[in-house]
Amino acid sequence: MPLPQRRHLAVPVAALAVAGALVAIPGARTAAAAPPAEFTPVSAAYGPPKGLTVKGQFLSYNDFHGAIDPPTGSGAVVNASGTSTPAGGVEYLATFLKRLRAEAKAEGRPTITAGAGDLIGATPLVSAAFHDEPTIELMNEVGLQVSSVGNHEFDEGVAELIRIQRGGCHPVDGCQDGDPYRGAKFTYLAANTVDRKTGLPILPPIEIRYVDGVPVGFIGMTLEGTPSIVNPAGISGVRFTDEIETANRWSNVLKLFGVKAQVLLLHEGGSQATATPTPGVSDCAGFSGPLVPIVAGLNPEISVVISGHTHRFYSCKLPNSKGADTVVTSAGSNGQLITDIDYTLDRRTRRFTEITAKNVIVENGVPDGRGGWVRDAAGAYAKNPDTVDAAAKKVADKYRTAVAPIANRIVGSISADIVRTAGPAGESPLGDVIADAQLAYTRSAGAQIALMNPGGVRADLDADQSSGGEAYGQVTYGEAFTVQPFNNLVVTQTLTGAQLKNVLEQQFAGFGGQTTQRILQVSNGLTYTWSASAAPGSKVSALTLNGTPIDPAANYLVTTNDFLANGGDGFSNLTLGTGRVTAPGFDVDALVAHLATGPIAPGPADRISTAP
Repeated sequence: MPLPQRRHLAVPVAALAVAGALVAIPGARTAAAAPPAEFTPVSAAYGPPKGLTVKGQFLSYNDFHGAIDPPTGSGAVVNASGTSTPAGGVEYLATFLKRLRAEAKAEGRPTITAGAGDLIGATPLVSAAFHDEPTIELMNEVGLQVSSVGNHEFDEGVAELIRIQRGGCHPVDGCQDGDPYRGAKFTYLAANTVDRKTGLPILPPIEIRYVDGVPVGFIGMTLEGTPSIVNPAGISGVRFTDEIETANRWSNVLKLFGVKAQVLLLHEGGSQATATPTPGVSDCAGFSGPLVPIVAGLNPEISVVISGHTHRFYSCKLPNSKGADTVVTSAGSNGQLITDIDYTLDRRTRRFTEITAKNVIVENGVPDGRGGWVRDAAGAYAKNPDTVDAAAKKVADKYRTAVAPIANRIVGSISADIVRTAGPAGESPLGDVIADAQLAYTRSAGAQIALMNPGGVRADLDADQSSGGEAYGQVTYGEAFTVQPFNNLVVTQTLTGAQLKNVLEQQFAGFGGQTTQRILQVSNGLTYTWSASAAPGSKVSALTLNGTPIDPAANYLVTTNDFLANGGDGFSNLTLGTGRVTAPGFDVDALVAHLATGPIAPGPADRISTAP
């Protein structure tokens, strides 16, 4: 059975864009019927074949986020079906990908390996220190072939994303590891990221691969809401188009070329409902989220949607625009799961006739023989040397060695685990600590208040983590960087009390153009109450600073990162500040300086309260 081959269409993207413009585009998105309360692990059939068949396999993952090393702390395990399984790490991901490909090959199923965005961005230091070139090199090594972009692919801007795809040394830092950077061997697809000048996607919108002679089309894109969750400075030259309209446009183009088996790689997702025990990795219990109405508007030729963004695992089938089943999957995050999708194609109709999907855990632990996993004296899970892929480990070790002197430097200490899990009011202990760190870092500029976006807090601080052999409670620079990996600037600006209240009101959907509730983390001394039942614009009350009510007419010096100050996460009211001053260094430097005064205790998470 021949391996699937990539073939580029014999016409340029510009010609495809013209063809796409000639195809009818559906109108505005319509509300979808609610999905059934429960789904079973996914299996979809589309009637008996009308000719001979071809069998194949898609392997996929999403939201890798440069997780070269196995995750640690509370993120070290996949919690599903009432059990916890240690998982992740690129050398284990490579092993499981090779194992699943070999199993499929033995069954006569050639494999295509695909991603659904956020492979890079918000990455640990081992990747971020080299502008995520290590992650791309490792994605090449593990055999990734095609992926959509995600919002984090734009963290360093459009020009940097194009360099990541095509190769070449970084324009400022050069090739830091001493080797030329040759770019991604896989293809990034960006159908709905459109250049404002040319009107064309900045990267290919689609790709066609052949499975034993039958074409399969891939459409790739990020969520339309990407501009609200990345730094606006890096994406000023592009616009992000509607997911349904864009997917159907390029679906119709693929149909013009006779491609009727189509896969959408979409960096947008949903989640299963909260339950005890936690639903399984291949379940679809009480599924909801933005993905449901998107799938409901898709052409029926798009039979598979490989999704991401929410960092949740699921394996579903949702109704498309014709009411037929579309298989919808997500493999969680950080390379801890792989989605294994088996399918059958009809040679005559060139359509899918059957699709099944399940998620496979990328186990990295050592079984203890009693249904659990071996741990060391500090309680960390032992890693299994028998499931390490030597080739992937060789590449990873090169960068681990290069970054170790920086990453393993002890910068401070904590007295206990400090977690980013938010309480009912939306406040987390680690959010408090980071806000306090930024306030302390800018006290010399007169700062009185600091605000931190919760999405910028990427990991917990675990007291027992020992990345470089450090003692309990000691924190390394690499661990701090994993918590705040964006290298945002720290800025202080003047807001009136009325503007500050409007910023806090903009945490809630329906005010100032906000579409998603996002509770900012606040520094010590600032307290307030919010009410979910109050009208937009009137949810915040009892707003005080050090016990004194905020005066709407008074001026206050407020510190944030520049992502927020530029209007990120929908906080456009923060752009109204005046007299902006930028502190030296980056936001992680503020955290490091604060940790150096430790041991730092977990934040109290009592600065924000809720009312009926």
